[in-house]
Amino acid sequence: MVIASQVRPGMVVKIGEDLCKVIESTFHVGQGKMPGSVHAKLQNVRKGTFKELRFRPEERLDDIQLVKQEMEFLYSDADAATFMNPETFDQVSIPLEAIGAAQKFLQPEMKIPVEFHEGEPLSIVFPGIVEVKVATTAQPVHQQQDNTYKTATLENGLEVMVPQFIRPGEIVRIEVATGKYVDRVRTDIKRV
Repeated sequence: MVIASQVRPGMVVKIGEDLCKVIESTFHVGQGKMPGSVHAKLQNVRKGTFKELRFRPEERLDDIQLVKQEMEFLYSDADAATFMNPETFDQVSIPLEAIGAAQKFLQPEMKIPVEFHEGEPLSIVFPGIVEVKVATTAQPVHQQQDNTYKTATLENGLEVMVPQFIRPGEIVRIEVATGKYVDRVRTDIKRV
């Protein structure tokens, strides 16, 4: 059990029958006779849906500990992604809605931590930013300013907007949640 004022991002709490991961948690001070409250943005780990709730600061919540296990991504179909334990070769499936935006960036043989609760696979722990190679885009234009963008297709098929100086074959960093360009991975820097 944890009191609501101690809830932090990354924790998993049980709300009714749902297991919810805390995305954001802020304390709002009360005024006059209004007591303070804790505002939390939560993500259902089974369904991937979001909701925002308010709690009294002294309210008790069930704190759930998830077990993380490194697994290998095998494939995905229309409904779920399948992962395999590389030591025991046991396979588990996780619904795509629980994985969310990260499903576009899964590659075969990729090692990913899978979160389990009482033996049931719930979700994966995916980094916020990934590095992906640009498959196709227009040739770079160096005379243009850095704030003008063009369309690029990544090796996973996702289309993103990138600055004019990006060329095919370069590796770029993409924010998983939004699918937006962050920056270019510099591989040609020579140190003296």
